[in-house]
Amino acid sequence: MVEALTRHIWSKVLGFPSTRSVHVRGTTSERAKNPILLLSLDFSAAAMKIAAFNVQKFGKNKVSDPDVLKILVKIVSRYDIIVILEVVDISGESVKVFMETLNKSNRKHHYTLKISSRLGRTRYKEQFMFLYRDDLVDLVGSHQFDDEGTESGDVFARDPYILRFRCLNTVLKDLVLIPVHTKPEDSEKELDELYDVFLHVKKKWRTDNVMILGDFNADGAYVSQKEMKGIRIRSDPSFHWLIGDEVDTTASTGNDHTYDRIVVYGDDMLHAVVPDSAKPFNFQTAYRLSDEQTLNVSDHYPVEVELRAAEQQYDGPAAACEEALLELKRGNLLLEREKLNLEIQVLRMKMEKRKRGDDV
Repeated sequence: MVEALTRHIWSKVLGFPSTRSVHVRGTTSERAKNPILLLSLDFSAAAMKIAAFNVQKFGKNKVSDPDVLKILVKIVSRYDIIVILEVVDISGESVKVFMETLNKSNRKHHYTLKISSRLGRTRYKEQFMFLYRDDLVDLVGSHQFDDEGTESGDVFARDPYILRFRCLNTVLKDLVLIPVHTKPEDSEKELDELYDVFLHVKKKWRTDNVMILGDFNADGAYVSQKEMKGIRIRSDPSFHWLIGDEVDTTASTGNDHTYDRIVVYGDDMLHAVVPDSAKPFNFQTAYRLSDEQTLNVSDHYPVEVELRAAEQQYDGPAAACEEALLELKRGNLLLEREKLNLEIQVLRMKMEKRKRGDDV
């Protein structure tokens, strides 16, 4: 109770976000004897986990299977921001069911949805679906890129749907995510065009804190190593490819290709990444699934990365400390008053009960 009250007080008095963890020094008995221990606090937060996941035709068939739905919820719950690729349900019912199940399973925090329009040149269309914890990030911008107005013309089968976030607890306060799901036979051309998408975003939002993530289809028969060298976001040394070429991002036993990638731009973004955190999440191994169970979920693994938390200590001025201590004392008095009121109510009930007994 004391720690909870302390978190509330310091968030109000010192202006730190309520989502920050508060580490209170001293044991419970020590804090009770010496409240001043409460005034030396370490504000910290966990690293932010971001992922992209090609769920392979996310729709009614996925969410109507209880086992698949349970696994998908478990996977998504690992992340603070995740973009789901290949959402194909025209009705939107599968998205609704998934969101309801996801938030019922996560009672301590809440996920918000941001989804693109249906994208594609043919009758077959897909959507990009972002899910994010709204206690950790604020959505400050969204943009549907349209390549038909560019010099290159219609390059993307599915134009990127780009989101911009304000991050509350990471070393980077501004973050732009560009999701990718290339058409396999056009992967080289689409990946090269992402350089122009980056320039467009940089000019539009005046930031270069950009992460490109998703299913690049940049391996195997689709893009050769020679072709990779000609792709601008690959040849430009300012772009950092966090998933190595030797990493298997597929759940399929038929290949070990690196289809799924995470790319960040610039040194600021690179330094914000937790070392060795960029990798596929092998949910088959983690959840001990059979090949059949795994492929019922997807033929891809999610690819994930962590951004470093903003660590911050506060040694406030005397006035702030005195105000916080005064607020704490007020809180303790309120608790004592509530306790006394409850005791009075109990005594009154006992007296009424005895009185009724005497009357009989």
